[in-house]
Amino acid sequence: MSEFAEKIQEPRLWRGDGWTARVIKNEDDDGWAVAMFKDTESEPALVGPWTMGRDKKNPKPLDVNAFNTLVKTAREFVRRSEQQLHASLHQSITVSAGSSRVTVCLDIVPDEDNPYAVLSARDEGDELLAEVRVAPSFKLNRSSAVAWAEGGFARPGGAVHL
Repeated sequence: MSEFAEKIQEPRLWRGDGWTARVIKNEDDDGWAVAMFKDTESEPALVGPWTMGRDKKNPKPLDVNAFNTLVKTAREFVRRSEQQLHASLHQSITVSAGSSRVTVCLDIVPDEDNPYAVLSARDEGDELLAEVRVAPSFKLNRSSAVAWAEGGFARPGGAVHL
């Protein structure tokens, strides 16, 4: 779909604002669901239950208010998912090592074939003190950060200097 996809406003299919809402049969029960697709994406960003119509057999038709609410909900869901992913891939902790404060960061690179992480340390002036490549399973916590800093930023087991 292009950035300016054609606007559609049908009872079971609406498109606009960069999103498409499609009312679908709920595979888990006799009801209906609505799938929200971000334009250019083949997988839905969000799937949720949809209301039955008055006949208790067919889905309630989409309308402008429902579509706007669905777009708002889907955008918020995507934003929170992106924030959660970012937080899981980028961690940092500030610790005291000797007489100085050091910020230790762990940045995971989720490559499909060869995932890895970069462990780095910066002083209070944001100067890079050390940087090493580590396994993506490296656990950054207060004790591992202090141990690395107090050990002179020696390579943690299996790490390779960049």
